[in-house]
Amino acid sequence: MRVGRQVRVPKTAELIAAALRRQIVHRELEPGDALPSESSLMEQFGVSRPTLREAYRVLESEGLINVRRGAHGGARVTAPDAEVAARYAGLILEYREATLADVYRASAVLEPPCARSLANKHTATALNRLRAAVEAEKAVLDDPMALVAAQDAFHALLVELAGNQTLNLLSSMLRYIVDRANAAHLADALDSEVHKSQSRKAHRTHVKLVDLIAAGKADEAEKLWARHITAADDAVNAAGSKTLLDLLN
Repeated sequence: MRVGRQVRVPKTAELIAAALRRQIVHRELEPGDALPSESSLMEQFGVSRPTLREAYRVLESEGLINVRRGAHGGARVTAPDAEVAARYAGLILEYREATLADVYRASAVLEPPCARSLANKHTATALNRLRAAVEAEKAVLDDPMALVAAQDAFHALLVELAGNQTLNLLSSMLRYIVDRANAAHLADALDSEVHKSQSRKAHRTHVKLVDLIAAGKADEAEKLWARHITAADDAVNAAGSKTLLDLLN
């Protein structure tokens, strides 16, 4: 151990935030629960109101509480949201000058094994949910904006049903970043014949994937989904693979 090394002492507000954070994460406080009154927490922790409110700001920035001011205000617990992590991850990627193609390639690593996993082991309920998802796509084939949302939901469901919470979180973060990155130009592209053709082809791929999963054809399911995401990556490359992420607007 180095002698004389400086040790950072956490601020009091950080310690209070850590104590409350622990209660939220361990479900001692559930989403929707009101935190004790400020006066009660000030007495409990032996701190001033400014210090307590600084702790509140930390927890608000993490999406763990929502603070409302006024006579009927107060702090209420909110469920940890992947979007908070995704926003921060997106900023780091933008700072590192990552491209949208980078994000698609990461998805190509994460999602195909989920297709294999489901083909190897799935329940009737899982199949029903996948079939319902492709039917939801079919119902909006003539509504480009709704179809984008339905197809995004299919990707999310595929990863969710694979049952790995870590992959689910990482995948949802990547989808958030892609959605934000695409938002600026997606509205203009939706009505193009090229986009409509690609979306209908994607729908047919989703239908085929569900059939392969139902038949237990794990190799074919994984390969099909890898080709599907690579095709999306190719479309991004055609539009400009060197385009850097821009998530701040």
